Amino acid sequence: MKDDVKPQTSPETEELKAILDQAARPRARWGLRLLGLVAVAGLAYGAYLWSAGGTTVSYTTAEVKPGNLTVIVTATGSVEPTVQVDVSSEQSGTIREVLVDYNSEVTKGDVLARLDTDKLSADLKAKEAAVASARATVSKARADEQSAKAKLDRLTTLVSSRVSTQQDLDTAEYTFQAAEAARQSAEADVISAEAALEQSKLSLSKATIVSPIDGIVLSRDVDTGATVAASLEAPTLFTIAGDLRQMELQVSIDEADVGQVAVGQDATFTVDAFPDQRFPAKITSIRYAAETVSDVVTYKGILSVANDDLLLRQGMTATADIVVQSITDGLLIPNAALRYAPPATTPAETEGGGSGVFSIFRPPRQTPTSAPEPEGSERTVWVLRDGAPVAINIEIGASDGQNTVIVKGDIKEGDRVITDQTVRNG
Repeated sequence: MKDDVKPQTSPETEELKAILDQAARPRARWGLRLLGLVAVAGLAYGAYLWSAGGTTVSYTTAEVKPGNLTVIVTATGSVEPTVQVDVSSEQSGTIREVLVDYNSEVTKGDVLARLDTDKLSADLKAKEAAVASARATVSKARADEQSAKAKLDRLTTLVSSRVSTQQDLDTAEYTFQAAEAARQSAEADVISAEAALEQSKLSLSKATIVSPIDGIVLSRDVDTGATVAASLEAPTLFTIAGDLRQMELQVSIDEADVGQVAVGQDATFTVDAFPDQRFPAKITSIRYAAETVSDVVTYKGILSVANDDLLLRQGMTATADIVVQSITDGLLIPNAALRYAPPATTPAETEGGGSGVFSIFRPPRQTPTSAPEPEGSERTVWVLRDGAPVAINIEIGASDGQNTVIVKGDIKEGDRVITDQTVRNG
């Protein structure tokens, strides 16, 4: 029988073995980390090679073709009568009767209402009596003047014959002058009395309120028995509109658009009451005075409107499209072609804005935007020729917001302009 004999180890040997075991552990951990990094880098590089080798670009295009283009300016406002008159009373008093109501058709001179005239009639009679009295005074003054003149003439003859004295003649002359002055004063009193009489007649006539124009009563703000106090701000009793078969549209034109709007331009508008019907109109006036509301500056535009069917009513809110420019058979391109520009990207970029695994480190690409260009400005568009985009410089004209007129440039009908592109990985 054999016994197994274990080898003997010294304390120095055990210590060396422990040191070697501790050194081996960190080397193993670093090896695993390095292996992981190599794997990730290899995966990323492989993805890059795969995406770069399979990228395809497709373009969205639109055909350049002739067409009609209309540039409009939109403005809002309200329909109003061409003539509208507020009728008030110049005479104070009590309303005795009202002869019209809302929507009453009236002609110039028709009686709308009457005031109580008892006091005015009495005043008129007093003025007539004053005139009669003044005229009687004139008659007496003329008689006195004639008597004084006759006495003066007689004494003048007697003084020449030395029958009467010079003193008697002087007295007669003074009497005649006084009679003449009294006659002139009486005549002036007649004129004053007659003026007062005319004023009284005028006051009496103003007690009858009449229509100043032909038209329709839009509002009646008085009833029988009401007291009217004439003053510097007399209350409005009636509002009368002129012929409603011819009206006007008053719109507020934005200061950015007013330079394009001119007298004589055609327009169409709609109202809420008839949303499916467009009414024709024409610009007749653009006022120079600015109107500012909440820091927004506008200018009042007046458009003439035919209202033969009487569908339109005073105060209706309207939205007008004013035709400021109209082009026939112009060469048109969509505005999207003016906004397109090929992005400066790597071949591996995808439609999602990134490429492979690197997309997680890249910020999303922003779509470029630009403000509308003024007429006559030069722009660059991209035309697809033989499957490749070609940059073409053009000069643009009017735009309606969707299409723009080409004024000049190396571009013709039938060319296809690029409006967008899509990048995909095959």
